[in-house]
Amino acid sequence: MNKWISDDLNSHNKAAVQSNRPIRPFHSKIMAISRTIDSIAIIACLWLATYLYAVPWHDSYTWVGIAGLFIFQYLTEHNEAYQIWRGLPIAREAVRILVLWFMTAAALSLIAYFTGFVSDYPIEVIAIWFVITPVSIFLLHAIRRWLLKYFRNRNKNIRKVAILGSRSLGKDVENAIKSMPWLGYQFEGYYDDRAAEEGRRLDGSDIRILGGFNDLINNARAGMVNVVYVVLPMSAEKRINELVNKLADSTVSVYVVPDFFMFGLLHARWTTLKGIPAVSVYESPFYGIDGLAKRVEDIILGSMILTVIAIPMLIIAVGVKISSPGPVFFRQNRYGMDGEEIKVCKFRTMKVLENGDSVVQAKRDDQRITAFGKLLRRTSLDELPQFFNVIQGKMSIVGPRPHAVAHNEEYRSQIQGYMLRHKVKPGITGWAQINGLRGETDTLNKMEQRINYDLDYIRQWSLWMDLKIIFLTIFKGFTGKNVF
Repeated sequence: MNKWISDDLNSHNKAAVQSNRPIRPFHSKIMAISRTIDSIAIIACLWLATYLYAVPWHDSYTWVGIAGLFIFQYLTEHNEAYQIWRGLPIAREAVRILVLWFMTAAALSLIAYFTGFVSDYPIEVIAIWFVITPVSIFLLHAIRRWLLKYFRNRNKNIRKVAILGSRSLGKDVENAIKSMPWLGYQFEGYYDDRAAEEGRRLDGSDIRILGGFNDLINNARAGMVNVVYVVLPMSAEKRINELVNKLADSTVSVYVVPDFFMFGLLHARWTTLKGIPAVSVYESPFYGIDGLAKRVEDIILGSMILTVIAIPMLIIAVGVKISSPGPVFFRQNRYGMDGEEIKVCKFRTMKVLENGDSVVQAKRDDQRITAFGKLLRRTSLDELPQFFNVIQGKMSIVGPRPHAVAHNEEYRSQIQGYMLRHKVKPGITGWAQINGLRGETDTLNKMEQRINYDLDYIRQWSLWMDLKIIFLTIFKGFTGKNVF
């Protein structure tokens, strides 16, 4: 779980909160300053580009700079680029900035083209502006992180944090806090007066219990604690409500961390419906900026790979045609994203074209496989036409491998969460495949292992993970003892 609900104390006990001066974090001010500096950087980089090419500055540059500034700020606001940086790895932040500025540059280019102002700006100036701006913004963000860490390491803007409830979920919260020192959080310990037992309360030398619930309330009122994370089980709703109301008689910030992990979360995220908070238990990671980044990755890499494999595919097509009677390509119905049926294209490797309610998986020494088809299947060259599916947007280069519709209907009732793999586009290669889970799934356990890897990929997805899988596919994904 990457985000936590902030309990609005004003709505529960407004009078009690108004009687105390709240501890106001600097985060909103830091965001405002960061936005301002980034805006200045956008204009400054454009000026630098004109200076480098000795182009006089005139009003048209002012307007294009302002347009770029507003488009970039709109996109960052829409994608919460300034909201999530505290918990975002710096590499992910760099990718996010790059993609958002790429979208800004694309929007500006389209505006200039359709309004006829393309010739007003030297291409060299605009090109250097498009290149140096994201680099400058990222460097500014990196410097900001370093400065905040520097001052917080010297006890500047430090907030003392306690966890209410010594459960395994609380340990996860503690580890998250300690892994991100730039947050400015100083972890104090746990408060819990329940009996120590498995699933209810942790006990051990690494669990620092500072006291019971009443001790937390007293310490919060005394200003010894600034932030409290409540990790009590969801069944303790009345107890949580009672404790939160008592904490309203202090200036402490309270975050309730619901234990949604019991549902086996799949890329959970928070949303609001007219101010009503809601959490997605099962969700696709490919919405908004991440969805665009994934699509750009598929188009760029897919086009490059198709260029390289065009001639080998032509040779394979001729080989399929002359080796056995029948069509060159085999199109089979599979489930795509959101369970939508798609037709997946492969080189034909069998004498039959099974695509109905009953599809028999290929087995070792399967008599239906042609001699040339056996070579294609062992080297996975029969999968190459699926790059056309990638360019069409029906598949992705990396994702869960698509199964025949008949197999989906068979396994969805036997494996819990089976259909969740369709929250993303199916892929030519995937996390399961490079971990050796290929070929026939003649036992339910083999299919369960494959599904576990598929869901793990969806939970952990990143562009770096995709590139890693593509790289490992070269060495692990094309052949193997289970490929036949």
